[in-house]
Amino acid sequence: MTIAAIAVALVIIAVIVAALVRGKGTPALQGPASKAPSALGPSPARPAVVPSSGTAAPREAVSAPAPADAPESLAPSALVPDQSVSVAPPAVEARSAKDISSLRKGLAATRGGFIAKLSALFRQNSELDSSTLQQLEEIMLEGDVGPKTTQAILLRLRESLGRADLRNPDAISLALRAEARRILTVPGGGGIRLSSKPTVVLMVGVNGVGKTTTIGKLATRYAANNKKVVLAAGDTFRAAAVQQLEVWGKRVGAEVVRGKEGADPGAVAFDATSRAKDAGADLLLIDTAGRLHTKAPLMDEIKKVRKTIAKALDGAPHETLLVLDATTGQNGLQQATMFREALDLTGVVLTKLDGTAKGGVVLAISDELRIPVRYVGLGERAEDLREFHADEFVEALFGPGDGQGDGPIAAAS
Repeated sequence: MTIAAIAVALVIIAVIVAALVRGKGTPALQGPASKAPSALGPSPARPAVVPSSGTAAPREAVSAPAPADAPESLAPSALVPDQSVSVAPPAVEARSAKDISSLRKGLAATRGGFIAKLSALFRQNSELDSSTLQQLEEIMLEGDVGPKTTQAILLRLRESLGRADLRNPDAISLALRAEARRILTVPGGGGIRLSSKPTVVLMVGVNGVGKTTTIGKLATRYAANNKKVVLAAGDTFRAAAVQQLEVWGKRVGAEVVRGKEGADPGAVAFDATSRAKDAGADLLLIDTAGRLHTKAPLMDEIKKVRKTIAKALDGAPHETLLVLDATTGQNGLQQATMFREALDLTGVVLTKLDGTAKGGVVLAISDELRIPVRYVGLGERAEDLREFHADEFVEALFGPGDGQGDGPIAAAS
């Protein structure tokens, strides 16, 4: 074989090898183009089409990144609806359901009384006529909703329901729930916000409503969240209150500032505020002596305590919470009215709500005074003092569960 023939053979072999290598490196060229989406996005000759509602998005529209100079509204994320936005994480749903179930158990007395009567009324009457309205009014008054709030609710029900809905028990019950939610949604609700260091909270109320116990439960809550808490034993005329507060302080690791028996409450509050400030505390809870809302000298005294606290720390107290016993019903509303006139109340703590079938007083307080309910007490344990949220409360009160009621109010969730 001549040299020229050998050279030709080598050239032919090289060409064959090169062709084989190219064939192995380009598998994407084999088969239909639709099977292999390009990482560079849609071809300029075939622009991506925005899918209509209910139509699955083309794969290119999901995976293709937006060009660097593309307008924001043309980004793929804007073209494809996010199907996960409205779906709550399972853990959140489970926690919310658990909270409402626990709240519902605490409201068992009210659900078995006030709410059960409403459910029975709507089961027996298929129309909101004059007779049904009268019965509804009586039930709400018995539930301590109060005459003013009751009349306002009935008026709004008549105004909000059409002629056809007046004959629909489910529509009536849903409208009642919506009205309850509207009334209870007062700005400033929820738990204490630590807006200052320290945040100073003055607790007020008449004798026996549970001020000292409420302070202990609040201290437990915040101490468990690694907040430094200081307690002030401002009820200097009742030794048992001071001792009770000291027990709570030892239990949660909170310092208790106290004075001598019969000492000036203002002086104790001043010392406690100064101490909390110096100690870098997050929260100062100040107990006060129970005072009748009808006694002017006692109300004047609590005003002086407030002024003294302000001298120790500018802007304090940051919160003034009125503690009310839910079992007192309309008397509690009168207390709230008098304390609001004397003090700049920032909220209400409603204790012993688990012990009354007349929980409608919550509606009366929120509607007539527009003071937010901040906490509700539903038992003896520290965790039974619950932050108040209107949506959860309405669902727990009117919603189905635990075998409580099967009428329209319970069924219309």
